[in-house]
Amino acid sequence: MKTVMVTGVGAIMGYGLLKSLRAADPSVRLVGTDIYDDAVGRGWCDAFEQAPLTAAAEYGQWLSDTVARHKVDLLIPGIEQDIHWLSDNRALLATFACQVVLNNQHLINLSRDKWAMDQALVALGDASRIPSFLSGDFQTLKAVLGLPFLLKPRRSYASKGLVWVRQESDFTPHAALLGEHLMAQPIIGSAADEFTVAAFGDGKGGTGPTINFQRSLASDGSTAKARVYQDDSLDQTVIRLCRAFKPMGPTNLQFRRGTNNIWSLLEINPRISSTSSIRRAFGYNEAAMCLDHYLDNKTLHQPSIRSGFAVRYIEDFIVYDRDHF
Repeated sequence: MKTVMVTGVGAIMGYGLLKSLRAADPSVRLVGTDIYDDAVGRGWCDAFEQAPLTAAAEYGQWLSDTVARHKVDLLIPGIEQDIHWLSDNRALLATFACQVVLNNQHLINLSRDKWAMDQALVALGDASRIPSFLSGDFQTLKAVLGLPFLLKPRRSYASKGLVWVRQESDFTPHAALLGEHLMAQPIIGSAADEFTVAAFGDGKGGTGPTINFQRSLASDGSTAKARVYQDDSLDQTVIRLCRAFKPMGPTNLQFRRGTNNIWSLLEINPRISSTSSIRRAFGYNEAAMCLDHYLDNKTLHQPSIRSGFAVRYIEDFIVYDRDHF
C-alpha cells in the first residue's frame, strides 16, 4: 500500500488533490497536513498532522519526522509557501526516503518574481511576453500603456494586489512602490479572454499531457467557471514555453488572448493548480499522473479529454454528534 502526504489540505488545491488521489487509487493511504487543526481536508484523509508554519524554525525537523513516521512514499505540496520552502531546502529532501513532487528550481525561482520571469522572456525574445516596466511617472506610463493599465505586485499569486490605474489619483498612492514591489503592464484582452493550461512536463522541454480551459475568475483569483478549450495556436505557445523553461511535473500556465489572437503569458505556476479537481472531471487527473510518474516510473500519455464546462459552488462538509474532526 502506497502512502501519499499532501500539505495544506485546508486550501482548495490541497483538498482537491486528496479527492483526485482517492479517485485515482482508492487503496492509497492519504496523510494530510495543515496549520489549522480543523482544516476541511481532514474529512478526506486517512491520517492528519497539524503542521507548524512553513516559516517556523522547527518546520524542517517536523517535516522530516512526519514523513518518516508515516512511511510516506510520495510528498505533494498543496500550497505555494510549501513549494518555495521545499525548493529552497532540496538538500534536506535528498535525505527523505520518499519522492517529492517538485518542479525544477530555476522555474520555481522565476515564478517567485514576475519581473524575473519578464526578463527571462525578454532574453528569449518570446512573443508571449507582456511589456513590463519598473519605472515611470503617470504621464509616461499612460502614453506607453494606455488607460487603464495595471500595477502588478512582483511577488504574488491568484491576482492578489492588482491595482487598476484609470486616472492619476489611482497611480499616485502606489508610485513609490513601483520598482521594488510593483511593475506596470498594459491590460491584455478582457476577463472573457483568460485561459489556463495544465502540462505535466518531462524536465527536458516536453509538455507531456495537457488540458486547456477558458475560464472566469472568482473574487479570490481562483477559477469560478471553466470550459474545455482547444486551439492549435495556444498549444504551440505552450510547447514553445515548455521547451524553453523545461518544467518538471505538474505545471500551470495562464494566458490572456490579445489582439490578432496573440497569446500573452500572465504567469507560470510550477505546481498543480487549484483547478486540478475540475480537470479530473474532464479526464485529466494530475494526481494519478503523479502516482504513475513518481512511484511507478510509467510513461505518461495524453488522456482522452471530454468536452464541457464546469461551475464551482460552495458546498458543506458536515460532522454530526461532535464539534471536531
